[in-house]
Amino acid sequence: MPRDHINELTAFLAVARERSFTRAAAELGVTPSALSHTVRGLEERLGVRLLSRTTRNVATTDAGEQLQKRVGPLLEQVSTELDSVASLGSKPAGSIRITCTDAAIELVFRPKLLEFLQQYPDINIEFSMDYAFVDIVAERFDAGVRIGEAIEKDMVATRVGPDWRFCVVGSPDYFHRHLPPATPHDLRRHNCINMRMTTAGGNLKWEFREPTGREIAFRVAGQTTFSNSMLVLGAAIDGIGLGYVPYDLAKPDIEMGQLVEVLSEWSLECEGPYLYYPSRRLHSPAFAALVEAMRYHLPVS
Repeated sequence: MPRDHINELTAFLAVARERSFTRAAAELGVTPSALSHTVRGLEERLGVRLLSRTTRNVATTDAGEQLQKRVGPLLEQVSTELDSVASLGSKPAGSIRITCTDAAIELVFRPKLLEFLQQYPDINIEFSMDYAFVDIVAERFDAGVRIGEAIEKDMVATRVGPDWRFCVVGSPDYFHRHLPPATPHDLRRHNCINMRMTTAGGNLKWEFREPTGREIAFRVAGQTTFSNSMLVLGAAIDGIGLGYVPYDLAKPDIEMGQLVEVLSEWSLECEGPYLYYPSRRLHSPAFAALVEAMRYHLPVS
């Protein structure tokens, strides 16, 4: 295939993905007018319109959507294989994009990230923090991190951390003003700090295990709602209300006396985090190195 054809396809796919000539041009390092000219050349050569342009939006036509779905993965595969060949005989190199929560960044990656980056100075990692269930293929991420029960069946999953126990915490000042809850049902009388889940139908449900073993889950009420666990944790430290976060995230503040855990006998433990990625994709040596570095080995019982 002639190089100019590849350039045209690359330009079109960038615009289709970003839904913006301006953002796609910034990604490719060209001007929006040059990018528009390149895409128009592809449309003229194919004899079909690929993009529908308005003053406020850019969207693919039916033909453009078909081209994006069929050609996009092929070019991505070619790029990955070229990176793989180029890395032979040298240290792993390249860029890796990961979507995950702030809790995963703090508990999974942060403890190992410095050593990994020092070992592989030619690898760049981009973390995109999101609590939504992101389509990593459509959004061009190499991988994501979720707890085991939330991973799609068609994904490869590598365990990257121990089981998580969720806890309810509040500041000493808050408990000077409010009687600690004795059961989860007492949370109705407390100012609880919510966390918004973009694709879970509203705020995060707080889950508990009764002494009988039965699991219960319900949404709580409070004056504040945040979009990630670290903000919930900070609000709890400030005495705004009670927060519900992974215990290991709150542990340093509990040990320093900034937070107090309550309802520990009701706390729920869930399967730990996994790094997940498409099984059909050929992964670069850089990504393989990251997977191996982050791999968690379950204790032998």
